[in-house]
Amino acid sequence: MSRTRLVGLVLGPLVFLALAFLDTPLVHVAGFDRRPALAAGVSLLMAVWWFTEAVPIQWTAMIPLVAFPLLGVFGGGVVSDTAKAGSEYLNAYIFLFLGGMAVGAALEHWNLHRRIALHLMIRIGASPPRLLLGLLVATATISMWISNTATAVMMLPIALAVLGELEAQSKRTLTRYGMALMLAVAYAANVGGIGTKIGTATNSIFVGWLAKTHQLELSFLRYVLIGLPFVVLFIPVLWGALWRFGRVDAPASDAGEDVLRGQLAALGPMSPKERVVGRIFLVAATLWVFGDPLRDVLAPLLPFQIANRHYEATVAMIAALVLVALRCLPLVALRRIPLSALMLLGGSFAMAAGIEGSGLSAWLGLQLEPLKHQPALVQLALASFSTVALSAVASNTATVNLMLNLMPMNLPLLSTVTIASSCDFALPAGTPPNAIVFGSGRVHLPSMMKVGFLLDLTAAALLVVYGWLYLPLVMP
Repeated sequence: MSRTRLVGLVLGPLVFLALAFLDTPLVHVAGFDRRPALAAGVSLLMAVWWFTEAVPIQWTAMIPLVAFPLLGVFGGGVVSDTAKAGSEYLNAYIFLFLGGMAVGAALEHWNLHRRIALHLMIRIGASPPRLLLGLLVATATISMWISNTATAVMMLPIALAVLGELEAQSKRTLTRYGMALMLAVAYAANVGGIGTKIGTATNSIFVGWLAKTHQLELSFLRYVLIGLPFVVLFIPVLWGALWRFGRVDAPASDAGEDVLRGQLAALGPMSPKERVVGRIFLVAATLWVFGDPLRDVLAPLLPFQIANRHYEATVAMIAALVLVALRCLPLVALRRIPLSALMLLGGSFAMAAGIEGSGLSAWLGLQLEPLKHQPALVQLALASFSTVALSAVASNTATVNLMLNLMPMNLPLLSTVTIASSCDFALPAGTPPNAIVFGSGRVHLPSMMKVGFLLDLTAAALLVVYGWLYLPLVMP
């Protein structure tokens, strides 16, 4: 066990004991007894263990299921509190994420995502600057629909194959340009997931948190309007930074196109299963995007009201079940679905419910009252830069869990925090794609830190403007 994990393992329980049982302002919140202090202790224990990865994230995520009922955080007795905590692990957004990951697993299993990526790269072009842009666009597009980790694992061999051919043609090692291609895979995988609800777990945590704590539903299309424009804006920023870094030794040839066409030819013609998976994916995506008008059509025909999250989760699960029934989603593909991510979502929702139900959120709101009176730009700057900084040393899911529960209830501000939690580019440990690409052996840490640090600052600054000028136009 590393020193960081060992420190976290010990520090977590100490923080819990200090907050839960010492005489602090949290034990004097009128009408809630010690419940805010207990909820704060459990939440910070989880935060410390998530940040340091002292224990597996899925184990930490299960703490509320046991701790909240035993400590009486909701104040309704053991049975009632167990039911409240347990219901969060069956949240509709978990089924949306599960169904979305199942569809993504089918795309992976039949290599349809690889075919899409290769077509995109060929269409954009194979000159060195266009090849870099094509790699960014293709990676980001795939990452919108399957996990950023799976995207990086899939795109890295393509980038390495193209780089190998370019080096063979040039008869020299392309140190800087090669590093730019590797970093393009990692950075685009991180940024692409921002674009849709199912692109990354932080998005699902955000929309689930809003639905639970503020009874506010964000439709699939609404979230696309929140996240996708930032992806479109930031991809050129990534391209500019990486091309400036990599053009020093970029080759003059277009040899990369031969590699791309060779890999596409190796896939052969589309199989019947591929076509079925592609059609189901397109149908599901269409139903998600046009969910609001479709629900309006369905509403008079149903004897009950269907919430947005239930509609989207139903579409996701039906798509997954149809794929299973048509034998397009075999068991080997289902095993790729990270169940730990689903448990993490459940733990995040349960933690938020405990913070709300214990009275801790009301107390935090009072403490943050001065921040609410600051100018919007000040609030956005504090939120954006602190979130990007925190995500550099902690997982993006741990970061968004903490920041959502600390920030004032301001939708552009909370959306900015959510996007910022996916914007770490400086360190290999910041995100799984960063670590995967660093493991290729073609990325030098000092160069990654230099380029990544500048991109971190750029992303945070852009998000301040984005949250100030654009997000208020699309938030409900």
